[in-house]
Amino acid sequence: MELSAPRPSDTVERPYHPGPPPTAGSGGGTAGNPRRESSLEAFLDADAIQAQVSASEELARLGMWEEAYQRLRGAVQLLHGLDRPHHPVRVELDRLRREHAAAWEQARRDFLTASYNRRYLDDRLATLLDDPAVARVGMALAMVDIDHFKKVNDRYGHPFGDRVLQRVVAELDAALPEGAFCARYGGEEFALVLPGLGPDEAVAVCERARLRIDRYRWADLDPELRVTVSVGVAHTLTQPPDVEQLLVGADVLLYAAKGAGRNAVAYRREDGRVALAGPAGGRRDIPQPGTGDLARLA
Repeated sequence: MELSAPRPSDTVERPYHPGPPPTAGSGGGTAGNPRRESSLEAFLDADAIQAQVSASEELARLGMWEEAYQRLRGAVQLLHGLDRPHHPVRVELDRLRREHAAAWEQARRDFLTASYNRRYLDDRLATLLDDPAVARVGMALAMVDIDHFKKVNDRYGHPFGDRVLQRVVAELDAALPEGAFCARYGGEEFALVLPGLGPDEAVAVCERARLRIDRYRWADLDPELRVTVSVGVAHTLTQPPDVEQLLVGADVLLYAAKGAGRNAVAYRREDGRVALAGPAGGRRDIPQPGTGDLARLA
């Protein structure tokens, strides 16, 4: 496959006519001469295109079809000038890609808190089933609920309550390690997904998140405001993880944390009994919901 360079008549200089010496931009060299610049670019493009085509043919001869296709694709882009960053088609394609990426990200986010939404949570949990880190050490999932949030809305109004929700999400996100994420499950309830963490690590992350919220300067919003959360964290080593069972287990433990006085992280010990993390571990009345199908959740 041969691509001919531009005809000589397109690039040959006009006959010389005596006149004043050329000045900058008046025809000396190619600067300021659109015809010469276009001709030079045409020669350069033709050489680059021919190089891509030749490479494509050689790769195809060696049976490297994918690489040959990429080379030929590059030749087509050069032929249409799409490799130039400011080419109108390239600019429009880049704009469409950015808009698509923004729309996709927006569809995965909760409009109020900017945390991930339930749709993203369901999709991401499905993809984590085959995650190598999950296969090695299992997966943890925590359910977080803001304590007495209805009282906040009733006393201060929903716009104020929205600010509290946004601040809680910011503190939760700040406590999460790389690879983990927070998603709004509904109302004032959030899910923390902790792939590749062991039971002790997951409990420690949740306790750190609870503590951040408990110690936040809520008085900056209102002198009498105090916000805490209750957390239930479940962990499974089952392969592949039973996501539905993990959600149920975390929810059961969340209500155990609430039943134990709130502002606590509840989890199951190796013997199956419910315990509370951190200072709350010294509380006496800790609900012990039946394990049943949850026995395999550590």
